[in-house]
Amino acid sequence: MDKQYYIGIDIGSTASKVIVMDDERLIDSFCLPTGWNSKETANTIYQKLKEKGFSDNISCAATGYGRICVEYADKVITEITCHAKGAYALFSQDGTIIDIGGQDTKIISLESGMVKDFLMNDKCAAGTGKFIEVMANRLGTDFEELYYLASNGEPLSISSMCTVFAESEVISYIGSGEKRENIAAGVIDSVANKVINLAKKHGLHGEIMLTGGLSYTPYFIELMSEKTGRQIHTHPLGRYAGAIGAAISLRPKNSTICFG
Repeated sequence: MDKQYYIGIDIGSTASKVIVMDDERLIDSFCLPTGWNSKETANTIYQKLKEKGFSDNISCAATGYGRICVEYADKVITEITCHAKGAYALFSQDGTIIDIGGQDTKIISLESGMVKDFLMNDKCAAGTGKFIEVMANRLGTDFEELYYLASNGEPLSISSMCTVFAESEVISYIGSGEKRENIAAGVIDSVANKVINLAKKHGLHGEIMLTGGLSYTPYFIELMSEKTGRQIHTHPLGRYAGAIGAAISLRPKNSTICFG
């Protein structure tokens, strides 16, 4: 009998994540920029899957910002459901998921592996990856250099809730000759504060699990831990939580997979 493959695709506003599983284990994963057109990105993913040999005996589920553009998907599933399934598979525990995406932040409470409640900030880019991208561009850095600068600076206050006004604050600091390290530290501190305020509004219950792109940033994880006074749990596959949840939704019920 030919092996069945389960493919989860999470097309976010900034990055698109793909997971391939079979009945026993994780087979493959890859990430690529979403770009300006989610439909083109979905087609690129399909071609990449074919090049990797995943064209026969496949089932596909799509989630995320551009999920409706994945025309070859067998299922289209909401982000909250997929992130909850994926995070529970990764961490094997209930608690509070904080997922920081390109244009939104999701706070999800898990109970018995299911969504109990959630809160989502999708009206403003402040406190998201897009905010960091805008500020990094303004400071003439990439993400990695921005985090390095921030780790060596003293945070300046960036109080505006709006990305446009916050950018004006950064421009003012640049114009007044403030150190880039201190401005960068202020940017990351501002994001952490906005995320924590949203999480506290929702409620931090049980263990705290950080997913999304920022779950790979030691400086940000340390900052979040300091501000919450709690241990922040992360996972090497944290960026793929949504895609993992989508793939899991296709697999036979009661089947398990270990992510270590």
